[in-house]
Formats: sequence, structure tokens, C-alpha cells
Amino acid sequence: RAQAGRLASVLADEPGPGLVDTAFSLATTRSVFEHRAVVLADGRDGVLAGLRGVIEDLPGAAVVRGVAATEPRLAFLFTGQGSQRVGMGRELYERFPVFAAALDEVVAELDPMLDGSLREVLFAEPGSEQAGLLDRTGWAQPALFAVETALFRLVSSWGVRPDVLAGHSIGEITAAHVAGVLSLADACVLVAGRARLMQGLPAGGAMVSVRTSEEEVAELLAGREKEVSVAAVNGPASVVIAGAEEVVLEVAAALEERGIRTRWLRVSHAFHSPLMEPMLEDFRTLASRLTYSAPRVPIVSTLTGQAATAEQLCSPDYWVDQVRGTVRFADGVRTLHARGVRAYLELGPDGVLTAMAQDTLEADPGPSASKSGSDAEPVSGPGPDVVLVPVLRGDRDEHEAVTEALARLHVHGVPVNWQTVLPRGRRVDLPTYAFEHRRFWPEGSAGAGNVAAAGLATTDHPLLGAAVGLADSDGVVLTGRLSLRSHPWLADHAVAGTVIFPGAGFLELAIRAGDQVGCEVVEELTLTAPLVLGERDTVAMQVSVGAPQESGRRSVNVYARSAEAAEEAAWVRYA
Repeated sequence: RAQAGRLASVLADEPGPGLVDTAFSLATTRSVFEHRAVVLADGRDGVLAGLRGVIEDLPGAAVVRGVAATEPRLAFLFTGQGSQRVGMGRELYERFPVFAAALDEVVAELDPMLDGSLREVLFAEPGSEQAGLLDRTGWAQPALFAVETALFRLVSSWGVRPDVLAGHSIGEITAAHVAGVLSLADACVLVAGRARLMQGLPAGGAMVSVRTSEEEVAELLAGREKEVSVAAVNGPASVVIAGAEEVVLEVAAALEERGIRTRWLRVSHAFHSPLMEPMLEDFRTLASRLTYSAPRVPIVSTLTGQAATAEQLCSPDYWVDQVRGTVRFADGVRTLHARGVRAYLELGPDGVLTAMAQDTLEADPGPSASKSGSDAEPVSGPGPDVVLVPVLRGDRDEHEAVTEALARLHVHGVPVNWQTVLPRGRRVDLPTYAFEHRRFWPEGSAGAGNVAAAGLATTDHPLLGAAVGLADSDGVVLTGRLSLRSHPWLADHAVAGTVIFPGAGFLELAIRAGDQVGCEVVEELTLTAPLVLGERDTVAMQVSVGAPQESGRRSVNVYARSAEAAEEAAWVRYA
């Protein structure tokens, strides 16, 4: 808060440093500490308002606060069909060359396999005929793959790198591509072929989201597996059923009678259901023609809910089963959590998967985890060390959303390369750090008693215990005792294993003696011999200040001798 106050005072001055330069300098030239805050604003007034929020510890969307975890593991989550929206990625395309180049590269691969221009469909005007195409499977899946791949390239260019990946349905193919399982060309063939074959299935079927457990749904589906199935388990009480419309309607009605909420999904086909089976062999033939490689980044499968093996991901059969099988997203999240993931970044058009993951991490997973064979442990809640961040939001400006996402990752401890985020920034002077000082110098001296009763004055100094003025010469003598037991910090000054009283210590004694007689400057101090301090020695010290000369100058001498053998030992002058 004190540092924010210093920065606010500088930025309030006119003209003041540029905001981009200030942000660049704060992010790249200053140490990063555990407690962090980011002010999000597009003008000086907004920045000052945000800084006031930091100073006064006020809640508000303009300030992102957090306590950084130590090297938190980061998972990228790739969204599935249903999250698409017209215009997704348009603002990023116009603003960030990295995003535009990546999207253009994907579109160039996909367009020959589609009935038109994917970019025109993506960026169509709302309400237009082309905009309506995005709700069709043949366009929705390629569009999501293109945008998610471009988002991955963009955040990677900013130094945000995942430790593990996971994807929901079509999103899992994006995860496989960016992990290196599939080249861009082969991934586009798989995505376009999958979308085309699904779109070509007879229309009909239904999908319904129900707020209950998989076990309760499975009870009603028993004996109807050829007509309806569990399409997705998105959370402990978030299940999607899909299949023949009549049967789905009957199951949904039975659940509603039990007081369970249901919601019909607007889809053209019943995905991940028995109605997908007519396309599976053609899809298997297509998938068998592709080349697969072991992933360079680990992937948690949402088909099994467990960490995927290279053998699985490199098998065409896996991708065929992935079309028909249940999407076990909730089990995948539990596995990610069990593997130490504490930061989740959703790469997609909205915050769909982060909301699902939040539900899963806030609840006990119950028996469904063991039912699916997940290797995760039960989760009792996300805890303060977990952060779930969507890179885009459907109701937000895309640049604002992605900037806030970077801020939330940063305050949580995820590394961000701010030099690439702010490429036009220049280094400018910033207020020095607002240290809050505390003194750690020992108060008083060891063995100090009631020296006034002995006719002496106290010195309030850790090396000297008493002072006495000489009656016949206007001189002063200051005395003290030293040992490694009473002043253990002296042991830090050792030469070849021998502890020697530091030269700066002699200077400190001379300065204190000067303060006693009103002399503020030590003009010259000569060290005549080293004062060795044995581990068990106690040394008596005397600092003798002579009478003033006409100029006001005084001489000073520092003596020491063994305190244990005081009667026999002679005083030795050391300075």
C-alpha cells in the first residue's frame, strides 16, 4: 500500500511518466515479491483510482490481488463445442500479430476442407446468414480448434507455459496438437473430418443437462444403453445425457419428478451417444491415415479421466472412442488436482470449463471417481492456493479479458514475460521502494548495572557501558567489556578462522567518544594492532579522550586488555 502511494504521487503530477513505460518498468525492473497487485486501467484517471484501491485496500474489478504460490503447476483447458460465439477472436486478431498469424495458418489448412471461408464465418456480422453457420457442427468444431490454437500461440508468446493439458471433446484434439501428438496439417484433417462426419449424420436426437450425480442418471439409463447414454460428467452434480429424443425426454421427465433441474441443450446432434455410431468406422479410416507422435507436454485424458499414455494418444482407436465415449471432465480435473495443478487457464471463447472445474474442486468427488478408474484423491475444495482463469469472456472486451487473465496468473505466481506483453515500453525512473524500517541493533550493553551509583555516566551504546569525565584535564574515559558470548555477532568478522575486532568497530568507538565531548568528525584514525577475540575471552576496553586543544580538536586512544587477568595484564593501545 505504501508503494502504491508513492507511485500515485508520481503519476498524479503533470505530465508524469507514460503509463506504458511505467507498467513496463514496474514489471521488468523491480523485484517481484510474494504479495502482489495489478492495476487494470486504460487511462491515468483509472490508474490513479486503482492505486487508491490498493492504498485503501478497497475491493474492485480494477485491482487484481494475490499471494504468489511457489512455482504453481499450470494446466491449460481447451473448451468443447457449445461455447462458440460469432466474432470470437476478432479483437485479438486485429490487435496481436502473433494471434493473427497463428489463426491465418490454421485457416489456410482448414479452408480447403470446408465449404467456404472459416475466417468469414468466424468474423461474420451478428444476425447475418454466415453468422448462423457457426451453430452448425461442420463449422463450429473447426472454428473452435482455430481460435484455441491461436490463443495457445498468443499466451505462449507471453511466456505462459503449461505443465499439463486437458480438453473437453473437440478441445482434446487441440490439446493433442499443441502437445505435438498431431502436426497442424494432420490435426486439421482430423478436426474437419470429425465435424463433417458428425454433421452428415441424420438430424435428430437430444442432449439434456441435469443437476444430479452420474449414479442417479445411470440408474434410469439401465437397459437403454443402445438409445441413450451419459454424454458428459462435468461436475459432481452436472451430467449431460444424450441419445434418441423420445428416450432422453422420458429420462429427463423422471428426473424432474424427483425435483432435479434439467436444461435442454441447443444442438444439431446427440454427441457422445449411440447416435454417433454410424460415423465411427469412416472416422476410424480417416484417423488411421494420420501420423502420431508422443506428446511433449503431458495430457490428462477426459475420455478416461486419467493421465493419457503416449500409446493411447497415438492410437486411432482412442480418437474413435473419444467421439462415442463419455467426456469425463470432472474426473480429469480431480486427476489434475492430484498431480499438483493449482492454476488453470481456459483457452476458449468463454469461462465454461473454469466454472465446471470450480464446481468439482468445491465438492467431494464421491464414488464416481473410483467408478471411472480415476487416479485422483478426493478433493474437499479448491482452497486459496487454486486459481481458475478464463482467457476470454463472452461479455467482455477481449483485450481487457486477456490482460486480466495475465494479471490473475501473475499474482498467483505463474511466470509471465512482461517484456513481450509490453513490447513498446521503455525504462523510466520509479519511486524508490517504500521500506518500513525496524531497528535490530542491540539495546544497552551486556552486564550493564547501576553505573550512576559508582559515579559514572551511562553511554546507551552496545560496546561501551560507562563514561567518566576527568577532573584535572577535561578529558573523558569510556569503558566497556567485549566477548563472543555477550556480542556473538563479532564472530562474523574472522580471518583464517581467527576472530578479530573489526576496524569499523574501532571507528564506531571513536565516533561515540566524540559524541560524548561534542566532536562530530573523526579526522584520522590509525589502527596500531589487531585485537584478537578468543572464543572464551572477555576483553576490557577503554577509550581515552584528551583535553581540547585551542582549535577544539581532541586526541583519542583505544586500549584493551584481558578482563580475567586485569591485575597482571598491561593495557595495549589498538587505535
